[in-house]
Amino acid sequence: MASHLMPRLHIPHRSTANPAPLSHNKRMQLLRRAVEDEELDLMDRVVVVLALLFAQTLSRICRFTLDDLVEEDGRLSIRFGDPPTPVPEPFAELLRDFATRRPNLTTATNPGARWLFPGRRAGQPMDTSTLAGRMRKNGLPTFHGRTAAIRQLALQAPAPVVARMLGYHHVHITALAAEAGSPWSHYAPDDHAK
Repeated sequence: MASHLMPRLHIPHRSTANPAPLSHNKRMQLLRRAVEDEELDLMDRVVVVLALLFAQTLSRICRFTLDDLVEEDGRLSIRFGDPPTPVPEPFAELLRDFATRRPNLTTATNPGARWLFPGRRAGQPMDTSTLAGRMRKNGLPTFHGRTAAIRQLALQAPAPVVARMLGYHHVHITALAAEAGSPWSHYAPDDHAK
């Protein structure tokens, strides 16, 4: 009986290291696209703004409600942490527009949904994998862009301030700030009003 040799299975090596975050220029190009590219669906444009400007994860983005949008004296803020974070123009106008034209509200079970991104199932927000698929389809790298956004913000303000503004734990933001070479690394978070 002839022996049959099994073909060798070759599995290519994939690095599990985190790739570098987007460059500042690439992040700005994607934010500009979110504002200017009207061929891109409004929902995708808003997700890009929330991820690349405000460093929000897709899982957090899915859970925002209309109540997280705070309009006061003609200025829009969004509640990521405490206090709500101001949304600069032209991004504020995108969010306002999207809030009035949210998807998945035409079914009998969803007309009163408060989710900013209502899902297809009654009372549920949109699924994270749905948003991730939309981002991949349009070539919008939200994960690496979010990391770049956090690092950029941590270069502009102390990590505890950024963490509070975005609703993150300060230890995580402090570590990212140190990696980015933040000039605020010796900032002492305390009540400086005394």
